[in-house]
Amino acid sequence: MNYSIGEVAQRIGTNTSTLRYYDKKGLLPFVERDAAGRRKFKDNDFNFLEVINCLKKSGVPIKDIGKFINLCLQGDETLRERYDYLDQEETVLEAKVRDMQGQLDFLRFKKWYYKTAVEAGTEAIHFTPGTKFVDPSTHDQYRSALQATNDRSQLIDLQK
Repeated sequence: MNYSIGEVAQRIGTNTSTLRYYDKKGLLPFVERDAAGRRKFKDNDFNFLEVINCLKKSGVPIKDIGKFINLCLQGDETLRERYDYLDQEETVLEAKVRDMQGQLDFLRFKKWYYKTAVEAGTEAIHFTPGTKFVDPSTHDQYRSALQATNDRSQLIDLQK
């Protein structure tokens, strides 16, 4: 079956300008064109588009995505090279996930910090007595509270 660029954009949740940009950057060499020059996407093209979308969301530069797509089009002689490339990208993405998890954990700590301050009516509950500096044990208090609950949302979410 053939699909227009608009149908493809709708199906994969993007817009036509993104697909045109990908084509301009060489990411869609597999897409055929009709006599009028319009792109004719086929069912198998969605496999490539899924790979492109995954790599793009993973932070892979467009030029590197293009190289990977070209390796795919070369056939079996590039299987190991494609595998090795994805193995390397997996390592990079895992590091990003760890970094992002650290950011999420800190954000949740700060939500707890402010929730408890809102409930107490003052941020001073987290200060070293007699100062306006956060008590170093505040993180430990949060970690203890986190370990003691089965429902993190109860710990960090304010009641609306």
